Formats: sequence, C-alpha cells, structure tokens
Amino acid sequence: MIAKILDGVQEPVVLHDDLKTTFTGVVHEVSTPDAPVHQYLGIKYATIPARFRQSKVLTRYPPLTDCSRHGPICPQAKFKSVEEELFNLTEDCIPNQALEQSEFDCLNLNITCPASATPDSHLPVMLWIHGGGNRGSGANWVTDAGPLVQKSIQFGKPVVVVSINFRLGLLGFAASPALHEDNAAAGDEGVGNYGLRDQRRAMEWVYRFIQPFGGNPNNVTLFGEASGAGDILCHLHSSANEVAPLFQRSIVQSASVDLEVPNVQSAGWELRKTMASLRVQTVEDLRKLPVEKLVMLGENVRATDDGVFFRKGWSGSLVSDPTDGSWAAHEQHLGSHLESHSHHFKAARHLREHSRSHSRSRMPHLPHVRQPILIGDCGAESLLWSLPASLWTSPGAVKRIRAICQSLTKANTILRLYDISAATPADELPDRVLELVNDTRFAWPTEMLASSLRAERGGHGVWRYVFDQEGPSRGVPHHAVDLMYLFDNVPLPTLSTPSFYDCDLVPNENGCYYSDDDDDSSSDDEAMITKCGTGSDGTRYEYDADWAMPVVDDWTYSRVRNAVQERWLAFAYGEAPWREDRVFVFGPEGETGERSMCIFEARRRTQVWREALAPLGIGLVQKLGVELCNGPPADPRPRW
Repeated sequence: MIAKILDGVQEPVVLHDDLKTTFTGVVHEVSTPDAPVHQYLGIKYATIPARFRQSKVLTRYPPLTDCSRHGPICPQAKFKSVEEELFNLTEDCIPNQALEQSEFDCLNLNITCPASATPDSHLPVMLWIHGGGNRGSGANWVTDAGPLVQKSIQFGKPVVVVSINFRLGLLGFAASPALHEDNAAAGDEGVGNYGLRDQRRAMEWVYRFIQPFGGNPNNVTLFGEASGAGDILCHLHSSANEVAPLFQRSIVQSASVDLEVPNVQSAGWELRKTMASLRVQTVEDLRKLPVEKLVMLGENVRATDDGVFFRKGWSGSLVSDPTDGSWAAHEQHLGSHLESHSHHFKAARHLREHSRSHSRSRMPHLPHVRQPILIGDCGAESLLWSLPASLWTSPGAVKRIRAICQSLTKANTILRLYDISAATPADELPDRVLELVNDTRFAWPTEMLASSLRAERGGHGVWRYVFDQEGPSRGVPHHAVDLMYLFDNVPLPTLSTPSFYDCDLVPNENGCYYSDDDDDSSSDDEAMITKCGTGSDGTRYEYDADWAMPVVDDWTYSRVRNAVQERWLAFAYGEAPWREDRVFVFGPEGETGERSMCIFEARRRTQVWREALAPLGIGLVQKLGVELCNGPPADPRPRW
C-alpha cells in the first residue's frame, strides 16, 4: 500500500500492475495513528451485457481509477433499510447516503484494509454478502467495515474486508422456461441466479486481484446475514464450488432461504403471475419495461434450481428431510461423534483468556473436507413481522394453520405446543404467532442447516452460536441485532441516568429502581429510570420496555461487541472460534462464552421442534411461516 501526500492530506494509493491502473482511495474516518484504515470504494468488478444476462468479470480499467465514493447500487424501492427499521432510529440520525441506482453499473465492490497492508501482507479476506432480500447494498452505512478492520488491527489479527453490490429481486433472480430458452440462444448456461453469479464474479475478482490491497486470495471467508447468508448456502452447494472453490470458510448469520429450492417450472409459474400483473406477455416485453416497475415486484424471488448452478446429484434441498428419520438418528449420533473428534482442536491463547472452557487452536488441514462453517441465529428474529402478526384473529390463525398442515393431528400438535386456540386472548395472540414464525422461518431451519452441514462434513467443521443479546432500542434480540455489535456503526444511546454498572441503585418496596439521592419531592415518573435516551451524537431512541432502564449499557455492549468480533476474526484466521461440541452464547445482558449443548436446548424450543415441526416436513413448515408472515387474507366481500 502506498500513501501519497496531496495538499498536506494523505491519499491512499494502490499501484495495480495486473490491472494496469492506480486505485486512489480515502482514509476512513475512524482511522487513528495507531490503527489507520484505508478504504477503496465503488470498484467495478463485472459488467452486465443486458437485462437477464450473466455478468462478466471486468479486467480493463483506466490508468487512474477514483475510489473515493460509493458506486451505484442495484435499483430498488426507496425505503429505509431493514436494519434501520429494526433499530428504531429516527430519520434525523440516519446518514443521508443518497446512493445512485443503476441497473447496469451496480456491480461494484468496496475494499477496507489496514493502511499498512502491502502485497506481501497476505492478510485474510472477509467478503460480506448483504441481506435485505430485494433491497439493501454493500454500501449500507450500518455494515461499513471501517470499525471492524480497525478492531482487527487492535486485536493483532488484521483483515481485509470486501463488501459487494449485486443484482436483486427480479433483476437478479427472475427465471422461467421461456427465459431459459432466451438465455441459451444468447450463449448463457442456465437461467436465473444472476445475483448469485454476480457474487461468484466478485469472488473471482477478489481471487485474481486482491493481493495488491494486502489480501490473501487463498484465505477468503464469506460472511453474510439473512438473504445474504442464504446466498452463501447456495454457493456451498454450487457446482462451481465443487470444481474451483474460491473461499475457505463461511459465516452464516440468521439465514433466510427456501430450504427447498424451486425448479425452473415453479419459478416460471411465479414469474408468469408477475408478468400478468405488469401486462406483458414475452421475455422481450419484460426486458423493455422501465426498471422502476420491476423493483416494486419480486420481493420473495431468489435462487432457482436450473440444473446448472447447483452441483450434480444435488437433491434440490439444502437440508436432509427430517420426516425420513435421518435427522433424529443424526442428532443421536452427533454427541458421541463430536466428543471423539474434539481432541483435534486446540484453543488460541488470546481466546482461552476470554472463555470459560478450553477452545481449540488452528483447524487441521483435512483433504476433501467441505469448507468449515460458523452458523447461528438471533433469539427474536420474528420481530420483522410484528405488524402482520397483530392482524390475525385467534379463529383465523387456527383455521389457517389447520389448512396449511393438511393434517388435523399435526395441526393440533402445533396449536397445543404454541398455545394457540380459538379462545386465545387478542392481546396474547401476536406474541404466540411470532414465536411460531420465529421457529418456522429461522430457529428450526438454522438448526436443520447446522445438522445437515455437520453430517456432510463427517460430524465436524460446524460451529454453532446463539445471539440472544438485546438491541439497545428494542430490548429484544431482534433480527439483524448482531450486525450492530459486529460492525459497530450504530450509535449506542447514552442512558439519561447511570446504569447498574455505573452507580448504586436499590429497589424500593414496589420493585422499582431509584437512585439513592432521590428526594421525596420527586414524582415517581421523575425518579424512575427513564425509558428514553439520546446517543452521544444526539440520536434519539425510544425504548419498548414498559418500565425500568434499557438492558444495554456501555459495559454490556462492549463485552458482546468484543466477543463477536474476536471470534469472527479468529475464524477468518483459520482458528476454531470455540469448541465444536459447545454452543457459544452472546447475551442476554452481556453474557458471553462457551456453553454445553444442554444450554442450547434451554435457549431454543428444541423439544417442540421435534414434536411439532419435524413431523410436518421442511416444505410445509416453511410455507406455514411464510403464510403467517403475510398476515390474514383480505376479506373479498364488499364493504359498504
């Protein structure tokens, strides 16, 4: 890495011999003299020849390439990001990024690296695949990699982080038999999965060109959240990964994915409905439509099993079917198998100092073993669907669950174990529906994925975590809350009164907490710990809790942030982040550490999954979750 001085300001520069260009970047705003960070933004990595065509890696650049600002992102509806909605931030505290949108210039990436990195540094590369479904980008301020790279320097494990933009929604995943024929006539193999192939092009670019930025092309870790995590699972099962793997390990955070990937015919049926709503009949008509119309549709469109992208002999499912008895047998086998293999790992010194149990060190080189995986979920992912959950009536929810299950016995088991009946009080029903949604959309599929991936790897190579640490504004471990701690960009609200860890607070006879210096003249509302706060930058948060203080203060936030960053970085360095036969817990209330699998059983409704969800099968379980997330069907009767 070279930094030249222009007008007294240091300007990061990379002289790239292979690409015959000079990349000029920026000094990241978090950069400090002891941990300087450089960033190269908006580097175009591939080109798009036409709508619904596969991208090609870009290898020609001008002599000087300006990387001082973010490049265009994939066209999408202009709403707040999913993360910003969940974090409960007010409009005035969300940075106005004003990112340009472009259908054909959106394939660009951002590189964040230590300022001291050189082509000889060979630092591990972490490639971030963003979530958000048909919205979001690799330029989102929430997941900016500056603080993470800076922390990697301070931890003594410096990394290079790459975030990418790729095609979304219909632009990235439309598929049908007619589109398949159209692609074949143009010389493209397969159909759909354009966004997945864009991601693969980005991996190819990183493999070929990351070394001058200080990265090691042979030490790449994919990490992603929600739909991005689901994309990583697709890459793990891809034919390209079988032939020429371009990453060495992966981190799957709160994966949102169809475990049974639809084929071209099924995807085509959905696309035909979309085309009918747009009043177009041919692929050519679809290509001519203004992009603004396409981005409003295709919210749930993703991967398609086109017979090309996924590896040969693949069953079409990302997990083994629990109804055939193999899941239970594998779960029984797993405990003893992991115990017999735990001696292969030895903990890194700095991780042992922060863990209650003895983790193991560098992962052994085992030929013909699939990439190691770190996988987990958050405790209250279903907060995403609070509104549709609140619209259900008790009789309506019961009726819908029975209709989807196609078995009165199986439906009644679900209703009993999730405590839902036609008589469930209206104020209690949303929470119970959200519990069922959480298990059908995230918690049980995550465990199914972990078990299936572990089985594929001979009983090892998979590390399990649960993220139950609360978010500062919501008071629950909602979807994407782990991104706040991992990337460390969302301002933590400052408590308007000291926390438990900063002062002595004692409960009164009613169980409420007051400070010792409260006088009798203060009202209860004034003396009680406030439910509102402001961040150090003026950010306003309103807490959902009905009483008491937020559970996240500086101490708990720092503890969980450091724990998740340390272990993600250790994994990127090829170390075992904790013992394989344990689960790592993040939260609640600042708790971190390795725990036995018995704790996992207590943290998640595993017995309920066995009794209620496993007999139903993967397909119906996911359909149940989706239907409940959609809310009750609209009443077709006219209202006068």
